[in-house]
Amino acid sequence: MSAVMPTTSAAPLHQLSPGLWTLAWRRLRKDRVGMVSLVIVGFFLLLILGSYTGLVAKDWSKEVGVSYANPTFMAGAENLEAKQAGAKQTKSEVPYVDLSDIDPLAPKYEEWAKRTAEIKITEVQRAETLPFGGDKWGRDVIQKAIKGAETSIMVGLVAAFLATVIGTILGAISGYMGGRVGDFLEWFYNIFTSIPYILLILAFAAVFQSSPALAEYKGIPMVVAILAFTGWTGIYRLVRAEYIKHASREYVKAAQAIGASHSRRMFVHILPNVSHVCLVQLSQHVVQFIKAEVILSFLGLGVPVDSVSWGTMLAEAQSELVIGKWWQLVAASISMAVLVTAFSMLTDSLRDALDPKIK
Repeated sequence: MSAVMPTTSAAPLHQLSPGLWTLAWRRLRKDRVGMVSLVIVGFFLLLILGSYTGLVAKDWSKEVGVSYANPTFMAGAENLEAKQAGAKQTKSEVPYVDLSDIDPLAPKYEEWAKRTAEIKITEVQRAETLPFGGDKWGRDVIQKAIKGAETSIMVGLVAAFLATVIGTILGAISGYMGGRVGDFLEWFYNIFTSIPYILLILAFAAVFQSSPALAEYKGIPMVVAILAFTGWTGIYRLVRAEYIKHASREYVKAAQAIGASHSRRMFVHILPNVSHVCLVQLSQHVVQFIKAEVILSFLGLGVPVDSVSWGTMLAEAQSELVIGKWWQLVAASISMAVLVTAFSMLTDSLRDALDPKIK
C-alpha cells in the first residue's frame, strides 16, 4: 500500500492581506457623507475641466444681456439701470457749431459726419433677462461663476500641491537629519509662524505688487507663488514629527544595514508610510488656499481685472448690493460655500479612512 502524502498549496490571491490604500477605500465607501462629498468635488473638477477646454462657459465675457439683466424668475421686475443706459445711448445729438474761425479742421467735420452717417451700425439685441441675472456689462452670472470656479480651484490645487511638496521635503530633512540642519529649519519655520497667516499673505502680496522686477509674474502665477511660499508650515510640522518617529524604526535600520543612502531611506522607505498625512494636508490646504485667493482678489491683490474668480465677483457685488442687485453675490457665495463644505467633509473622511489605528 502506498501512503498518500498531504499536499500544500499557496493561498489564493483573494485571501492575501489588503494594503493600506485598499483598506482606506473600503472605509471611505462606507462613509456616506464622504462619498457624497467626493461626488460633489468630482463634479466641480469636471466643471473646471470643461471650462478650461472651452466646453462650458466659453463665452462668459460676452455681453449677452442688458445692464444688470434680471434673473428669469424676476422677469416682471423693473430694471432702472438698463433704462438709464439705453437713454444715454439714444440721447439727442449735439447741435452743430461753426468752428471754422478757430479750428482749421472744421471744414472737414461735415464731410466726416456724412461718411459716418453712411455706415450702417448693427445693434445687437440683448436679452432683458438671463437664467440667473447679469452683471453691470450684461454678462451671464452663471457663466461667470463657472469661469471663476476654474480660476479659484486651479489656484487652490496648484498652490496646495506646491506647498505640500515644500513642506514635505523640508519636514523630511529636518525630522530625519536632526542636528544643526534640523535646528536651522526649525528657526526658519518659527519665522513664518510668528506672523499671523493673513498678514503674512498680505505682506507678500504687497511686495510682489510693488516690485518692478516681478511685474511679468503678476496675476495668477503671483497668487500661486504667495500661497505656496506661505502655506507650507503646517505640513512641515506634521511631516517632521512623522519622520522623527519613523527614523528609528526597524525597517529603516534594516535599510541602513543593506547600504541604502540617506535620500533613499527618506523618500523610498519612510515617505510611503507617511504619505497619508501628506494627502490629508493637501486636501486641507486646497480649501484654505481657495479662501485665501478669494480674500486677495476681493482686496485687489489677486487675479488681474481681465480675469474672473469668485473673489473678483464678490468685489464687484459690493457696489451692486447698494442698488439691489444681489444675484452675482449669491452665485459666487453659493458656489464657493458648496465646494468648500464638500472639500472639508471629504478631508475629514479621508483622515478617518487613512488612519492606520482604525481597523
